[in-house]
Amino acid sequence: MTSVLFEYPKSSAFGRIVPKSKIYEHVSPSKALKELFVGQVDQIVWQYKLAPETINLRQTPSVPEIEIFTIILKDGELKHDVLRSIDQAIPFPLLFELLYGDKCKVIAAYKRPSEADAAKWVVSDYFESAWLPIETLRTPLPVVLNLEALYEQLLAPLMPYPARQGERLQQQVERMSMIRFKQRELEKCEGRLRKEKQFNRKVEINAELRELKRVLQCVLS
Repeated sequence: MTSVLFEYPKSSAFGRIVPKSKIYEHVSPSKALKELFVGQVDQIVWQYKLAPETINLRQTPSVPEIEIFTIILKDGELKHDVLRSIDQAIPFPLLFELLYGDKCKVIAAYKRPSEADAAKWVVSDYFESAWLPIETLRTPLPVVLNLEALYEQLLAPLMPYPARQGERLQQQVERMSMIRFKQRELEKCEGRLRKEKQFNRKVEINAELRELKRVLQCVLS
């Protein structure tokens, strides 16, 4: 996995602090979610707005703008529930830069308009970079024709496995989710095998394990 911090143009700087209360207004948070915000988030900053008027790239129906949020953490941890609530509150694709001490991590879900209801957004699992030193040299934005292509390029370094030949972003994201699902199934199966005492059941679980590994390899390749 390639970890990249991008350098966003000064023309796209927004720099607006977002009070947690503003997020609450849009998502009706549970008590547990509020506790996560209070316990894990020090400050939320709407750092950049990548839009036709700020970076001179054409919008598309699925990507009218891209917002870059900086979240300063209190203890280096952040549950995805917090990110998902912000994604639900902001009706545009988002990328988050998490800051803790002298390190930075990029994390984002693939976000697209719902096919059933264009007013709603579908948010995938989250993909993230490694923690990087905050002074890491940033990479200029890629040269692309529109915001949708830019969004794909911003998300690409966060994917744990490379795209297949001709694979579009949505297809790649769906495959990444399938890989995670199969990996969890594999871990559960290995756990059952370790606990099983009966020889016949061990044979059955081993066969199941081989099939899961075969399927996972097909999804990976």
